[in-house]
Amino acid sequence: MKPKLLKVAKAPDHSFSVRQDTYPYINNRWHYHEELELIHIHEGKGTQFIGDNIKSFSSGDIVLIGSNLPHYWKFDDAYFQKKGAPKALSTVIHFFDNFWGDRFINLPETKPLRMVMEKAKRGILINGKDAKIISALIEKVNSTEGLVRMMALIECLLAFHVAKNSTLLSSIGFKVDFSASENERINAIYNYTLSHFTGEIYLEKIAAIAGMVPNSFCRYFKSRTGKTYSQFLTELRVGQACKLLLENKLSMKQLCFESGFNNFSCFHKNFKIITGKSPQKYQQEYFQYSAQKA
Repeated sequence: MKPKLLKVAKAPDHSFSVRQDTYPYINNRWHYHEELELIHIHEGKGTQFIGDNIKSFSSGDIVLIGSNLPHYWKFDDAYFQKKGAPKALSTVIHFFDNFWGDRFINLPETKPLRMVMEKAKRGILINGKDAKIISALIEKVNSTEGLVRMMALIECLLAFHVAKNSTLLSSIGFKVDFSASENERINAIYNYTLSHFTGEIYLEKIAAIAGMVPNSFCRYFKSRTGKTYSQFLTELRVGQACKLLLENKLSMKQLCFESGFNNFSCFHKNFKIITGKSPQKYQQEYFQYSAQKA
């Protein structure tokens, strides 16, 4: 992918930035920055792109994103309604890997911090009990100042190091070319796909959106993402299916078509390939886990 470089602002009297976003369109585009990013989604849901990973996000998710790793949170359409839109809220922390100084980060005792930041190059998702612990620490970062704030951020990173409920997101071989000349092209591909993936997308149409003929488009997309456009589209549809399964408002057959699949056998096969579970098993395990937490 060819994301947009984002310059992250911070106050002159702080070594890193902390903010709360209440709008779903804040940085709602494919971008990257030198700083690591720690984000807690308090309220909201949609589709997240981190490196070459595509999945649904929802309230309670906590993600640590490494330096220069492209990412993009697209909130669901409901959050952009003029009236009656659900609330979006997230806390976002941006910091350099050496914000506490080069000598400190290279001490033997800070090896766990270095290990976390190395893993963050692929993006780390935290959930379960660990998310509750880190959520409290993020709130401490947001509500304090000075050395207390710095120590709270270090505690956050140490909590990532010992977390048992963590998932690495982007694949280990993911690479990105940061040339700015193709930002508009890749964003056009993303925006069209995200707006139309629940219906039929014809190769000729998406190639035209990119200003290419189909064969050139296929080669271009594979060279930039490491996957075919068909794989990308399937992952997006499976992510939508996961979200609908957890909402539990549709029959399995309705859910299949609402996710953009045109037959149930194709839906079932691709869902199991991507998630490792059947749709029924995925839904069953989620509700069993939810019942245990209650």
